Amino acid sequence: MDDVAGDLEAVDAMIAGSPDLIRLVRSPVISREDQGRAMGAVLEAADVTALVRRFVGLVAQNRRLFALRDMVAAYRILLSDYRGQTTAKVTSARPLTDEQIARITSQLAGGVDQNVSLTADVDENLLGGLVVRIGSRMVDSSLKTKLQRIQTAMKEVG
Repeated sequence: MDDVAGDLEAVDAMIAGSPDLIRLVRSPVISREDQGRAMGAVLEAADVTALVRRFVGLVAQNRRLFALRDMVAAYRILLSDYRGQTTAKVTSARPLTDEQIARITSQLAGGVDQNVSLTADVDENLLGGLVVRIGSRMVDSSLKTKLQRIQTAMKEVG
């Protein structure tokens, strides 16, 4: 399971980091055969396991490559549940350092009394602060949200 998870994370990162791959997986114009061959070549060059290559090939055959990143996220959640972990997603304005990720993970683990698997994203529109989602709960301490609250409060006064 760890090998599959690592390969799926690599596939997800490749798609996220390549505008050409994003176009390939989202384009309804490209035939399923061409999508399957192109993804197969990319995954073979990336030395991805045969199981993950067959899975991505099946997804391409069924014209569902546009949902591949969502499938990877769902696998990540299932694997965390299997391991008895809780999945958390942290969005910040700038990339977090390893030390910051470790501190956030330990704080969240103490709050939920479980191991926490953390996924970090970057959204420059936040300006600063963090948005933390763990399970169905969300804590938004971003500067963008705080400025919106101040703006709303000022409109109510005037």
